[in-house]
Amino acid sequence: MKSKGKLSLKLNEKDLEFLVESASPEVSDKTRLKQIISEDEDFRNTFISDEKVFRRVMDDREIFLKISPALFFEILLRRAARDLEEARFTVEKSGMSKIPIFDTQEIAELMSNESLVTYLADMLSSFIKTRSYRLSFRAKPGVWRKITFSDLDIHTLMSFSEAVSEAHRLRFYKRIADICLFILGMFPEYAEREYRYPFSGQLRPQIQGKLRISPQQYEEEGKKFYRLAAEYEETRNPTLADVFWELHGNFRVATKPLNVISEKYLHYKKERVFGRG
Repeated sequence: MKSKGKLSLKLNEKDLEFLVESASPEVSDKTRLKQIISEDEDFRNTFISDEKVFRRVMDDREIFLKISPALFFEILLRRAARDLEEARFTVEKSGMSKIPIFDTQEIAELMSNESLVTYLADMLSSFIKTRSYRLSFRAKPGVWRKITFSDLDIHTLMSFSEAVSEAHRLRFYKRIADICLFILGMFPEYAEREYRYPFSGQLRPQIQGKLRISPQQYEEEGKKFYRLAAEYEETRNPTLADVFWELHGNFRVATKPLNVISEKYLHYKKERVFGRG
């Protein structure tokens, strides 16, 4: 995914075939066109942002049989960035009220970072299927135990993020931060519903053994763990560290294009898209 100091998504043959067939079906030398798309980043991005490509992605129920999940989300991210650039403001909920936020300039600036768009596309595709892990830990001297958890289990990930060896720490930092961004971006209603009763607005009672996280805490934890990931990668992978710093400093802004994808493009389909684990 890294190339010359920039993160970039390598398109596979099916991705290239889809882009050409969708945007330029009349072209005779499709092999040459696919080669140009692979080699020229600006040309590639023009194809990915093409209206006909977006429409086909939206209308095809079997889209994941035809393109990679990462390309699917990059297409939606670029469309969201364009739609937000044309908007005057975004809307945030505060209790039962909706407040206009004039942050579209900040969003446009953030989404002009090609490495960040690539990272977000890859991040979203990682939530299509959940994975399970088994971890051994020392409960007390001489006693080791094993725990099995999914990579969506933020509570377990947070509990063990400092206990794992340094070599594995980035994976935990990154995943925790990604979950926070994913929840607030794609399923903000879940974060609010799990924390408050929808009509009264009252806090739900604390259940023993279950960590209750408010939307604000998701944001705080997301920023914190992107910072930890950035510090970890500072000397190892500066390109990725820069993306983590961007997400740390612009966490709420980064949720906005995901909100657009969730509410405007996927809406009722998102349960199906992210329920394939």
